[in-house]
Amino acid sequence: MTQPFTLSSLHTIGTVKGPGDTGNQYVFITADSRHVKIGEFVYYEVAQSGEQAASFQILGKISALTLIDHLPDRMFADTEISPEAIAALVGFTHPNPEIYEVVVDVVGYFDPRMSGFINPRMTPTPGTKVYLTSDESLRWVVNKKQRSTVGSACLGSLLLREQDAVPVVIDVKELVSTHMAILAGTGSGKSYTAGVLVEELLSPYNRAAVLIFDPHGEYGTLDAMRGHPAFTVEDYAPTVKILKPEDIHIRVSSLDYYDVLALLPSMSDRQQSILNRAFTKLFSHRRGEEYRWSINDLIAAVYEVDRSTDDEGNEKTGSSAPALEWKLERLASSPYFHTAKHLAPKDLFCPGQVTVLQMNEISQEEQQVICAALLRQSNQARMNTLKERISVDDENYLPYPVFILLEEAHRFAPAHDPSRCKTILRTILSEGRKFGLGVGLITQRPGKLDSDVLSQCMSQFIMRIVNPVDQDSLKYGVEAAGRDLLKELPSLTKGQVIIAGACVNTPVLCRVRQRVTQHGGETLDAPAMWQDFFQPHQVRSRQMEEAPTSSRAKPTTVRGVSID
Repeated sequence: MTQPFTLSSLHTIGTVKGPGDTGNQYVFITADSRHVKIGEFVYYEVAQSGEQAASFQILGKISALTLIDHLPDRMFADTEISPEAIAALVGFTHPNPEIYEVVVDVVGYFDPRMSGFINPRMTPTPGTKVYLTSDESLRWVVNKKQRSTVGSACLGSLLLREQDAVPVVIDVKELVSTHMAILAGTGSGKSYTAGVLVEELLSPYNRAAVLIFDPHGEYGTLDAMRGHPAFTVEDYAPTVKILKPEDIHIRVSSLDYYDVLALLPSMSDRQQSILNRAFTKLFSHRRGEEYRWSINDLIAAVYEVDRSTDDEGNEKTGSSAPALEWKLERLASSPYFHTAKHLAPKDLFCPGQVTVLQMNEISQEEQQVICAALLRQSNQARMNTLKERISVDDENYLPYPVFILLEEAHRFAPAHDPSRCKTILRTILSEGRKFGLGVGLITQRPGKLDSDVLSQCMSQFIMRIVNPVDQDSLKYGVEAAGRDLLKELPSLTKGQVIIAGACVNTPVLCRVRQRVTQHGGETLDAPAMWQDFFQPHQVRSRQMEEAPTSSRAKPTTVRGVSID
């Protein structure tokens, strides 16, 4: 067996003391406090048996460090005396008086033939030298893809190295096929990071088909990608479709019983039973897969099933039908659910296109039903297309993989509450890989996200989280090699992210790059807006709007001071 890849060394950083607490750890001693940081990459060499003189270079990641020796505490007690001066007087002149015991988790040696690391399951012997891995080596061993190549997405650079010294490039194929989650507390930069990811997906070297469910209207600024030189080449320019609430239409015949139930006001058990039977009756008349019913058809079915015969043999309508008619007519008046208008997969997806559904003016119940209907139809479209059940001219024909981002994912798949999206999300996350339908979940409350849904996301982007419940929810969702990095969550600052899972070779701390387009989720500057309210031009404008025409020539005052 030969060493497939050589890690160039900057310098020796320490010496191995012995094995760690587990079989995959070792401990080394160092006085180099500048380079020993949690998450830093180091390696040691193992002589290779056989005729060849090459050696294995085993990469590892620092997971813990402890100060075990330093100058006496008495030297630090008097702030007027320099500890270095006292140390020099007693003959202690070592430039680094602090000694650290450092724990390293073994990652393994990188084999490009297998596009990953192989753990040799051997720890170094005491006395083995430990080296700091160079930037050049990390560019190759951390990333599954290299920057600006087909299927790559550069999100930023390695946090523990100089700015842009080691780009962090994820594998888009793995990201899309095995699903992903962006998990972060409020204000940590999760939507900003998602924007960077979308920019990379729409770049000339990806040209992805992306749909974003945007409950807060934060992604409208992606429109700036149109014609932008950073995204445009000779044969390609991205398409950006921003659909506002008034542009979102769902065909009622694409809804099922539980969708309609979620949209209607609360009902008695009898009314729910009548509605369920009406759906059964309605679909007993359907003709093929393209049967399209209307609210009036459903109301007619309700009256048909809510009939009884009295003692004299006369048929009469029950009391539930009129009540259900009134509730269903309210649904018919909704601006989002129509008999004919519909957002079909062909409208939502196309390679090189991002479609943003801005749902900030839509109620949460309607958002869930819209999301469930579109997810269900997209999943069915991919399955039917691959199984050649539909033709090219069908509105559901979807001959390419697609990627769907759900912002505020805990709304659509809550941990303990019922949701119309949860069931279909579980299905897509477990089976979507076979059909080329990828999902990305974005949430600020991972503890409130359904655990089954989260566990299916094999790539994770984790930012600053301080809530203990949310931190605990991540322990089993992140691969073992990245769990030590979770200790860093409270100390991460805005724009810093732990990337782990299938999209990278090993978990890394990343500094997110600057977006090309403007971020749409910036926090409002309330004090500045309050101050602006009292500016003379604002006061004059309000007075002109509120005052009668005859009095508009009078001078305007604020607290007795004229501003004319």
